[in-house]
Amino acid sequence: MDIIAGLIQTAFLAGGVLALAALGEVLAERVGVVNLGVEGLIALGAMSAVATVVSTGSAWLGLFVALLVGFCSGMIFATATVIIRANQILCGLALTYIGTGMAATIGKPFSGSPVPVTFEDLHIPFLSDLPFFGRAFFSHNILVYVIFLALPLALHYMMFYTRHGLNMRAVGENPAAADAAGISVMKMRFWYTSLGSALAAGAGGYLTLSFVPSWSEGVVAGRGWIAVALVIFAGFRPINAVLAGLLFGFITALGFTGQARNWPIASSILSMLPYLGTMALMILPVITWQRMRRLMAAPEGITVPYYRDQR
Repeated sequence: MDIIAGLIQTAFLAGGVLALAALGEVLAERVGVVNLGVEGLIALGAMSAVATVVSTGSAWLGLFVALLVGFCSGMIFATATVIIRANQILCGLALTYIGTGMAATIGKPFSGSPVPVTFEDLHIPFLSDLPFFGRAFFSHNILVYVIFLALPLALHYMMFYTRHGLNMRAVGENPAAADAAGISVMKMRFWYTSLGSALAAGAGGYLTLSFVPSWSEGVVAGRGWIAVALVIFAGFRPINAVLAGLLFGFITALGFTGQARNWPIASSILSMLPYLGTMALMILPVITWQRMRRLMAAPEGITVPYYRDQR
């Protein structure tokens, strides 16, 4: 039972990076913008958080700086894709390469050094002391509870139970109709793309301040690409995206446990499990389940630049 409790605990910890980045991508794609720069944003956020904590000794300030760096980067990306209407795919790839390159260059002085301050686990009276459940579900830092509980529920309510959420989804599905109804398509796309980028960079801050307490080039390890894939698998819904992130966190935890316990499986195979799982989740539902294909359908206006004079 202790092994299973440890697996669940590590799954939440490892899945938080993917879940938060996927939530950010859900916000952008729901308004019709694909941001393939998530990998670069996570790297920038991870490096910025470490640099801030080393300089100030505050984990909260480190997370705030990561969010701010992501928001500013997202504004640049949104300016190019929403205002100038440049190709979203190419701009996203450029953001990934620029972000990872900048993070690697600026972060060299901090490479390999442990982070002096991280987010500590919360002790919840009575609940944290429960056998099995206490370790598995009630022995996490505050960011885990925000990412897996508060944030997805808030975003789900906003998207599907408020007028603003209806307007947001209308912009992604049919921007011309939304514009005709008086909704500012450009404004909504710009700000939600920027906010989604902030959450992606915040995932990087979570990575180095909660999961892997150090910065090194390559620490992101493709998590941004997995997060983009999870959004598609989750049907562009916040709660589904978080659950998908938890699933991949469990797969990652399984690989860690296998290596720690010397399972008769090559360590390279265990390290590949999250990426193999990504391929499986993207392929199998599409070829085996018609309903899943409908649920994974993207918003109609995604990647399509909006020209008001052509509506």
